[in-house]
Amino acid sequence: MKSEVIVYGEADKKAVEQIYRCSVNADYAVLCADHHVGYSMPIGGAVAYKNYISPSGVGFDIACGNKAVKTNLIAKDVDIAKVMDEITRRISFGIGRINNEPVDHPVLDEIASTDFKPQKKMLKLASEQLGTVGSGNHYVDLFEDEEGNLWIGVHFGSRGFGHRTAMGFLALAQGLEFDDKPKNANSMDSPPTLININSDLGQDYIQAMQLAGNYAYAGRDIVVNKVLEILGAKSIYEVHNHHNFAWLEEHFGEKYWVVRKGCTPAFPGQKSFIGSTMGSNSYIIEGIDSEKSRKSLYSTVHGAGRIMSRTQAAGRRKWKRGRLVSVSRGLVNFNKVKEELKKKGIELRGGGADEAPEVYKDLDEVIRYHEGTVKVVHRLKPLGVAMAGEDVYDPYKD
Repeated sequence: MKSEVIVYGEADKKAVEQIYRCSVNADYAVLCADHHVGYSMPIGGAVAYKNYISPSGVGFDIACGNKAVKTNLIAKDVDIAKVMDEITRRISFGIGRINNEPVDHPVLDEIASTDFKPQKKMLKLASEQLGTVGSGNHYVDLFEDEEGNLWIGVHFGSRGFGHRTAMGFLALAQGLEFDDKPKNANSMDSPPTLININSDLGQDYIQAMQLAGNYAYAGRDIVVNKVLEILGAKSIYEVHNHHNFAWLEEHFGEKYWVVRKGCTPAFPGQKSFIGSTMGSNSYIIEGIDSEKSRKSLYSTVHGAGRIMSRTQAAGRRKWKRGRLVSVSRGLVNFNKVKEELKKKGIELRGGGADEAPEVYKDLDEVIRYHEGTVKVVHRLKPLGVAMAGEDVYDPYKD
């Protein structure tokens, strides 16, 4: 190892091993307090490479991120239950589309005209999934801030378009064809896949990643605009950010490709939406300048961070041809979770045991570990939560 590695929060041994493994060819690496094990590179990690880009570091859900919008409505004046019903009627979770409302966006023209032919071939898939939310920890939420204003918050990424792009580049980096299945794609302890940025493959990945980023931004914009339409509201303030991406940045006087997985850029003055669990406050935060911030590569958390795997929480779920055929029992009593959320006045639509609040860390505590690098601008109390249900099949979840 030649890099400096900084670890925030209570260290998860396997996640720490992963970040050290990823840092071998890097100059700097950071593991944020919401960290946990990911594929090859841990969730919550940031790594600064001088000459490399890492498809395994960015991950399968390229440009997964958050968008939050402050509306011109007062939360107490809104029928939250009715709005949440309409959200789940008109916005699609999982794969497929539940309605026939046409979805169009200039990003589809970008895909149709891209020089990278494998992505151009995905135009139909991209069109079909644009503006769909997916499953796993992806959501559409309504919040109330300290002054009673209504906010919309969404979390999801580039869906199947990004997933297939990631798989294709992992295959190409192994000398295979784009449509081949890469080796060790399911091995969490795979070494990082690194591509020299000066190679044709490196330049192709950067271009393809950025297009997937544009697609993810477009999807979140479409979903938020749909919720605004349902509410009959206007947006008066917006925060929008990726947390699975790579950026060319300057740190310590030199240029680096900083790969962040489940990790949010937090440069001085930059605001970000940090989502929590379905039962806890989320936050709008702002990066601040400090020695600690600089050593952290101006990076912060993207959420609360898991402490329980999906299988531990919900049991093992077996799917066949997209249908759920069997379930073993997990540790979480989701009926009890739903009762507790109801007592708090939170309108839940969908969700499952694998997304219960108890499977996550305490976001308040997680953010405290990063004190001196970020400040809280707004606390957002959940009023409505919409997610894919337990019976929804989606191969492109987080």
